[in-house]
Amino acid sequence: MKLHELQPAEGSRQERKRLGRGIGSGQGKTAGKGHKGQNARSGGGVRVGFEGGQTPLYRRLPKRGFTNISRKEYAVVNLDALNRFEEGTEVTPELLIETGVVSNEKAGIKILAKGNVEKKLTVKANKFSSAAKDAIEAAGGTTEVI
Repeated sequence: MKLHELQPAEGSRQERKRLGRGIGSGQGKTAGKGHKGQNARSGGGVRVGFEGGQTPLYRRLPKRGFTNISRKEYAVVNLDALNRFEEGTEVTPELLIETGVVSNEKAGIKILAKGNVEKKLTVKANKFSSAAKDAIEAAGGTTEVI
């Protein structure tokens, strides 16, 4: 492929409709807005969700649920992800971010018991599930809550 052979992907570039530019353009005169009415006016149209005065759908439907504003969301790490580290490594949140196991620490790191760990590791995290803690200690490692 040469520089002069480069072309944009099919359908990625569209030409803008030039409205109101004469009868031959196909979008002349009323510019695709029809004759008169609210939508033909400049600044015309209705706001999102407006249904002509009828109670809008978002107000007719029942509201359900609750969002706890003080909820803490933890970045989850499964046991099988810890097998990438060498025997005897001290696994910290900084190391997990550095190696790409988690991309964002969020409110902290929580270790869950999916999979199994085969290496003796010292794992430091904010939370552990009880099964994960047992599995790490069964492999000869230690857990430490930060």
